[in-house]
Parts: sequence; structure tokens; C-alpha cells
Amino acid sequence: MEIRVLRYFLAVAREESITAAANFLHLTQPTLSRQIHDLEEELGQQLLIRKSHRVALTPEGMLLRKRAEEILSMVDKTESEFRSLETTISGDVYIGSGETQAVRQIARIIRQLQQDYPDIHYHMHSGNAQDITDRLDNGLLDFGVLIQPADITKYDSLVLPDKDVWGVIMRKDSPLAAKQSVCKEDLRFLPLLCSRQAILSQRHGNAFASWFGSEFEKLNIVCTYNLIYNAAIMVEEGIGYAVTLDHLANTSANSALCFRPLVPRLESGLNIVWKKYQIFSPAAEIFLQRLQQAFEA
Repeated sequence: MEIRVLRYFLAVAREESITAAANFLHLTQPTLSRQIHDLEEELGQQLLIRKSHRVALTPEGMLLRKRAEEILSMVDKTESEFRSLETTISGDVYIGSGETQAVRQIARIIRQLQQDYPDIHYHMHSGNAQDITDRLDNGLLDFGVLIQPADITKYDSLVLPDKDVWGVIMRKDSPLAAKQSVCKEDLRFLPLLCSRQAILSQRHGNAFASWFGSEFEKLNIVCTYNLIYNAAIMVEEGIGYAVTLDHLANTSANSALCFRPLVPRLESGLNIVWKKYQIFSPAAEIFLQRLQQAFEA
């Protein structure tokens, strides 16, 4: 299986047309069709459903698309790392994070590094803990910021000094907004929006599920979300109340929303992690050194 052919396949998947993909790739349509046919023969699976004016992916084609994207991302990352060895310290650093104010600490380190190493470039990926650790394990990220509790035993890590505070985002005209904080009884019968990670990990030490206790599964969770931006819009539209961390949604004076912390107070620590025995590119090694200088104490 050649890297070049994987790029051809992804172009067909993206354009949903062999003709359009051939134009994009500056190939003839018969040449591209033959390459895709040879790939199907090599894998022993049909990858495309060919229709009159377009193509669609079979389930096997969808799987290959996912794997091809991962493979090519790794290839591009590796090529970038080797190019960086030819010059002064340059290259790319890949960082994944959940939604947290700790990203500000990472941003300050990046700002300092920009002055000394302007040829280093940074790539941020937002996702939940499972997404971040999957990408770390597959070599698609150099570092990941994880919100506790999280299993970090198979990683090297640093503890970040700040903690995130849990609470509820709600409309300012909500009756609950008159309170300075929110307790368990306030949430018992409300329509709630919870992060998908909180739902999936409730039996594995999730902070909010542990705080709420044994009746967590009885909560009226009307919607789950991955990142808070869209969830905040749904709160504005009156769908419900979003359980989240502070400072992630706009709750300024001009916003329709406000944040109320949980009581008893619930905080989550933060770690930045990387694979044990990881061999870093020069750019990522410099970044790690700055992390250690900032946080190891």
C-alpha cells in the first residue's frame, strides 16, 4: 500500500467523484480509476460504491479513510521533524487538550518560545480525554493536557499549578441565577447538558458523577456535548443547564449567560502528559524543557 495511493483515495473520498478528484490531482480519470481498483484488489475489499455521477464509501472504505488520515498525518509529521534537523531548531509541536483555562499556561510558554525559536510552529487539537490519549498513543500528538481524574500511569507527566472549578452555565433570567452557587438538590430535576466524557466515564472516577453521588444516573440529562461552545448556544436557547468548568463560556456582562459554582466546591487538577520513552523532535524537546522549567517545581 503506497502513501501516494492513499492520498489519491482520500481525494476521491473528499470529492465524492473520481473525475473531480482526478482534476484536483492533475491525473487522467482512467489513471485514477485504475489506481483505486488496484488498491481494492490489494486489500481484497470494495472501497467505493460507484454511481452515475458520484461515488460513496462502503463501510470498508470508511474504515480505510480513517486509517489513511491517521497514516498520512503521521507521515507529514515525520517528514516535518526530519526537515527540522537540517536547519536551526524548527519544526512542529502537536498539543491536545480538553477545554480548560490551563491552555493559557501553555500559551504563555509558546509566546516565550516564539521569541527564541520563531521557526517552531504549534498545532492545537481540542477533544475529550479519550480522544487525546488515543492520539498520543498513535503518535499524532506530542503532548496532551488532561483534566483529572484521568489515568496517566502509562505516561510521563507534569502537574499544572491551576485547578478548574466545576459549575453550571445558565441563562441570567433563570430562577437559579439568583443563587450564588448550585447544590445537588438544585440539579435533581433540571434539564441538564453534560459532556459526553462525563456520561461515558461515570463509573471510572468522573469528578462530577462522583460529586453528585449514587443518583447520578437519575439525572435528567437531555443533551450531551463534546465541547462547550455549541452547548452554550443551546443553553441560550432554553434547552437546559450545562454542567461545565468555569471560564469556558462567555458569561460577561453583555452575555445572556452566567456561571454558578457547585457547592460543596468541586475542583479538578490538570496534568500535561506525553508517552514514556518518547523520542521527541528538536522542537518538541525544547518545548518539554520549557514545560519542566515552568512546572516541575
